[in-house]
Amino acid sequence: MSETVKHTLLFVAVGVLLLLEGTTTGLGIFSGSWNSALTILNMGLISAIMALGVNLQWGFAGLFNVGIMGFTALGGLAVVLTAMPATPGAWSAGGGRILLALVLGALTIAAAIMAYRKLAAGLTRVLGMIVLLVVGFFLFRVVLDPGVDAVESINPALAGNIGGLGLPVLLAWPVGGLLAAGAAWVIGKTALGLRSDYLAIATLGIAEIILSVLKNEDWLSRGVKNVVGLPRPLPYEVDLQNDPGFVASAANWGFDPTTASTLYVKLGYALLFTAVLLVLLWMAQMALKSPWGRMMRAIRDNEIAARAMGKDVTRRHLQIFILGSAICGIAGAMMTTLDSQLTPGTYNPLRFTFLIWVMVIVGGSGNNFGAVLGGILVWFLWIKVEPLGIMLIELATSGMAEDSWPRGHLLESAAHMRLFTMGLILLLMLRFNPRGLIPEK
Repeated sequence: MSETVKHTLLFVAVGVLLLLEGTTTGLGIFSGSWNSALTILNMGLISAIMALGVNLQWGFAGLFNVGIMGFTALGGLAVVLTAMPATPGAWSAGGGRILLALVLGALTIAAAIMAYRKLAAGLTRVLGMIVLLVVGFFLFRVVLDPGVDAVESINPALAGNIGGLGLPVLLAWPVGGLLAAGAAWVIGKTALGLRSDYLAIATLGIAEIILSVLKNEDWLSRGVKNVVGLPRPLPYEVDLQNDPGFVASAANWGFDPTTASTLYVKLGYALLFTAVLLVLLWMAQMALKSPWGRMMRAIRDNEIAARAMGKDVTRRHLQIFILGSAICGIAGAMMTTLDSQLTPGTYNPLRFTFLIWVMVIVGGSGNNFGAVLGGILVWFLWIKVEPLGIMLIELATSGMAEDSWPRGHLLESAAHMRLFTMGLILLLMLRFNPRGLIPEK
């Protein structure tokens, strides 16, 4: 069997799993619901895009990024800042002060950097930077705090934030990529060129800082109160259910309005996400086959030899770190659009960092098609392992009494099967097939 046929069959197998999820109810773990199948598919497509971004960084350049969660959250924030309408009265109350404070903060950092470069090393440079940073910080807070208080006092139960620009929500997806790319530039300029473990620490730390800002700065993202009712590129289900024309069409196809509306919206998202994934996959493949892609892999395999040939390794690392992070930002914006809400409290390293790395490793590090396969397959397993665990535990404890403590305890612990299974899959792949299902050529 040729490699092409083998890899095609792997994608077909994932498609069969989704078809079974939509059509089969007799095997225990499958729901027999197309709503469930499309939900898994949509999140699988978004996860595949995240895995593609990480694969650019790790598979092409060997950069160990464990801050995926932060770049994803920035993509979600972009939807709020781009698509939500401005909160009435927010800009006149304190928006101008907030904007001025952010400019002052940026100027303070720029002045400190300039002082570091211009002044000779020694006590004068240290004192000069300290004075600039301290004075700039107090000036920043003096301008910022009154503006924040004014904005957060505007209808805090429903708003309390600055709002957005009211632009079409699809524009938020590339904006999410730009926000993530900007954060990646800051991290890269600081940490790239150091050892990989320092880069991992820097990316994880800055990701946590980003989440802390989103959770606590209510004027920006409403914090843990969440932003709900985000604009969507597709209509809300309730609007379709109130449309007589749609209801009549659904009846002609044999669907009730509720089922038809959810299927319509989820199928529409699936088509949008597939289009974005295909475009990004094509771009990644073209980059992989280009001289730039060959140079990146040469740097990954032997940085010393690449430097000896005159390659600027740090600059190339910065390029691909920004590109991979931007793709994660786009995926984050897509996910927030799908959910129609920004919930900073739900971002956690397990879902948005560890699981994405499992997808890349299982699919095949260094292979873009492997990253896509791993993204969809591992997400399917992540969702379906819990019902499978419940089914196996019920089978194993079928001889026990219904109210027995061991049986109840095991059934309550079935949710942890997800973590156990992901760890087991990762260990087995690293032991028996470390190159992944579709390895790098």
